[in-house]
Amino acid sequence: MAKVLIEPTMFSETDRADLYRRYHDTCTMHPDRRVEVIDGRIVVREVPTGEHNDVISRLILQIASVVAGHGWGLWTNIKLFLGPQIDRYVPDLTVVPKNRRMWGDDEVYGDSTLLVVEVVSKSSVRDDHIVKPRNCALAGVPLYLVIDSFKGVARLMSDPGEKNYQHLVEVTLGKPLPLPEPWDVTLDTAALVEA
Repeated sequence: MAKVLIEPTMFSETDRADLYRRYHDTCTMHPDRRVEVIDGRIVVREVPTGEHNDVISRLILQIASVVAGHGWGLWTNIKLFLGPQIDRYVPDLTVVPKNRRMWGDDEVYGDSTLLVVEVVSKSSVRDDHIVKPRNCALAGVPLYLVIDSFKGVARLMSDPGEKNYQHLVEVTLGKPLPLPEPWDVTLDTAALVEA
């Protein structure tokens, strides 16, 4: 498992403390919203749309037997602990092993996940495609999947490295997308976005 942690180089200790305080205040003020820290920005997003949730539901249906067979967990509202930097993400779906490591009650270590999934919304394109994968790779998230119905693609990133993921497979929605070990399952990406 990767032990590389993101260095908080652009924020002083005082700035980080202030950001954490504002972040926790924002979480308290908006308990019904998804609150994340992305590249030092506090981002408050609406609850995902029905269409967004349909994509996640269809994905869960495709991977549920593998998850159940291994005794893994399917989590839809958990923060990723990426290290001592300031970012905190709440992926659309996080698959965790039985013996996951937690940072408190509501954050799972990035390198203690099996798959992190983001479904792109209009307001999250840059974050889901660029910012989050880079930081998830640094934190050791083994597989990062982006489903983007706007671009019509699914992108699976693997082999986390010091700067980003070392391996990327991108398919047009409608083409099969194999998940590597320990998954041994091929996603039907057409089924993810069917009406």
